[in-house]
Amino acid sequence: MAKLRFHKVAAIAVLIGVAAWVATGEFSSVGSAQNEAADSAKTEAPEEVKVLVRTVAVVTPPHIMHARAIRISGQTEAEKRVTLATRVMGIIESLPIKQGERVERGELVMQLEAEDKEAAVRMSESVVEQRQAEADAAERLVGGGNAPRLQADQARAALATAKAQLEGAKAELAQYSIYAPFNGVVDRVPVQRGSAILAGAEVATLINLDPLLAVGEVSERDLAHLRLGGPADIRLVDGKVVQGTLRYISRDASSATRTFRIEVAIPNEDKALPAGMTAEITLHAEPAEAVVLPRSVVTLGVNGDLGIRAVDKDNKVAFFPIDLVDDTPRGLVLGGIPSDARVIVAGQDLVSEGDEVKPVEADAATIQKLIGSTANGT
Repeated sequence: MAKLRFHKVAAIAVLIGVAAWVATGEFSSVGSAQNEAADSAKTEAPEEVKVLVRTVAVVTPPHIMHARAIRISGQTEAEKRVTLATRVMGIIESLPIKQGERVERGELVMQLEAEDKEAAVRMSESVVEQRQAEADAAERLVGGGNAPRLQADQARAALATAKAQLEGAKAELAQYSIYAPFNGVVDRVPVQRGSAILAGAEVATLINLDPLLAVGEVSERDLAHLRLGGPADIRLVDGKVVQGTLRYISRDASSATRTFRIEVAIPNEDKALPAGMTAEITLHAEPAEAVVLPRSVVTLGVNGDLGIRAVDKDNKVAFFPIDLVDDTPRGLVLGGIPSDARVIVAGQDLVSEGDEVKPVEADAATIQKLIGSTANGT
């Protein structure tokens, strides 16, 4: 009974102690008070936010003068091509040419039988001689006062008529002969000596291969970069490369393709280069100031423009849109880059315009690559 009372007394004592501690309210600030103190400390002394400054490799490429290369597909053509045809019908009396032969301007190509026309010319010449003699006699008589002036006038008129008839006879005879209009090569002869031929029928095809023409079409974007007299390289289908000069640029675009015809004249004195071959034409525009850089440095700006990123004097990233001058096996030839620009060649895709960076000169291997490309590009 006494033991039971002791436990009751102990329980009552514990109960009274807990009630007294709860009454003080201190237990409610055990966690929150510490958090508030920590937050207060942070507010009073905030930590500084560290900004990441990236390291990028840069190089200042040397500027060169480079001529833009415009490459188009085309074919070779003869500078001149003419189909010789008869103006009258007849029998071929003479055909002194053969296919593949060279002829000079004024050389006889074909002669038709024309005995009657030759006879008409001889008769007209005789009439002219007679009328000339009559006119001379009439002038002497008039000069001596033995004939009226009208007689001399009639003699001169008869002489003029005879001369006109002679010229007509010669013109008719000339229609029976065909001569080469220029120096060239006989490409085709579809007729034979002794055969009959109708008026307007083809006799021969004559072509001029010196100079030989390389013909192609350029786009309207490239038209502004071309100039007459500019150099051009022509690679033929057999791999041979020859040089030529741009001699013609059409001013009228094709309605279907919006391209302009160009002609490059190629010296071909020995006639070794034929017409009709497939050719790759490389036109060289006016030289422009540019730099040679690897393709990997080209990136896109915030507006989607194609360009390069560089570091300015404040070590901040700047973006420069580029003009693609040429695409060579050694790299891209780019225009529009300032002469003092430090071009980012490593890390350009990890930074944005306005970012502060730590520029480091590119390693020797990269610089050597750029120097080698530039040297080859010049």
